[in-house]
Amino acid sequence: MPSIRLPAVAGMFYPSDRLELAAMVTGLLDACRTDEAAPKAVIAPHAGYIYSGPIAASAYARVANGRDTITRVILLGPSHRVPLRGLAASRAESFATPLGNIPVDGAALTLISRLPQVHLSDEAHRREHSLEVHLPFLQLALNDFKLVPLVVGDAAAEEVSEVLEMLWGGPETLIVVSSDLSHYHDYAAAQSLDRATSNAITALRPQDIHYEQACGRNPILGLLEAARQHGMRAETIDLRNSGDTAGARDQVVGYGAYIFH
Repeated sequence: MPSIRLPAVAGMFYPSDRLELAAMVTGLLDACRTDEAAPKAVIAPHAGYIYSGPIAASAYARVANGRDTITRVILLGPSHRVPLRGLAASRAESFATPLGNIPVDGAALTLISRLPQVHLSDEAHRREHSLEVHLPFLQLALNDFKLVPLVVGDAAAEEVSEVLEMLWGGPETLIVVSSDLSHYHDYAAAQSLDRATSNAITALRPQDIHYEQACGRNPILGLLEAARQHGMRAETIDLRNSGDTAGARDQVVGYGAYIFH
């Protein structure tokens, strides 16, 4: 029987009802529709949809313009629950959401499993939300695609970029890095810190991003390293925090959306 990674945060971070979830994500995407070309890579947040959904949608509305081209998604997010070294792949053959199952690209995982920094850990994936919250956006932005889900722990930028380089592909391959920005500063302090992070991302300067600036720092640094090698340009398309969306302003979490061409 095929193994399936079941949803861990449906009903908490996003609706567990299929129709409610589809309506919510479709509404968020419709509010951000654009004619801009689909990017090669994006960075988008992974909080509950009431907090970060509008920011994530600004990236996925652009991804949707590649729905006839993109057939594989490399999805990297930080580990929040399981300490780990390197990058963790899953044994699951598909990842499920209330919208259906997404097949995993087993051939891609076999390819990168040759690298010493890549290993299998179903436990790293079982309760991790940083990848899961992106899946409904991907399901409604794209047509059929295969997923390469990777939870990133203690990994150097070069280790992450090596994985990305091996899977880089062409326009059929989209890279998604999942990350929130600063955590639990007051509104003004968060704005200042998140602007600095955004400037470092768009300047492709991984050396200017520190752990307190982004929970997905390690996959971000790997993407920036790869982007430099490929001569890419990055753009900030949304930068807000929970004080702008659905929370108080005394302790906020920052959210940014970035695209890479």
